[in-house]
Amino acid sequence: MIARRGVAHGSGLGKVRWVVERAFAWLHQFKRLRIRYERRADLHLGLLELACSIICLRRLRTSF
Repeated sequence: MIARRGVAHGSGLGKVRWVVERAFAWLHQFKRLRIRYERRADLHLGLLELACSIICLRRLRTSF
């Protein structure tokens, strides 16, 4: 669970909320993930894995 804005989480989780929000923003750049057209869960999962791979590839390409 992500802590609400401005409220400390009792277990210490959720201190870095922006990390999760940034990851969702990166995934929402892909239209097929933003608007779910796929009815089958396995196709949606495959597109999600492909999007994560592309994001990692882009991050690695800019770091070298």
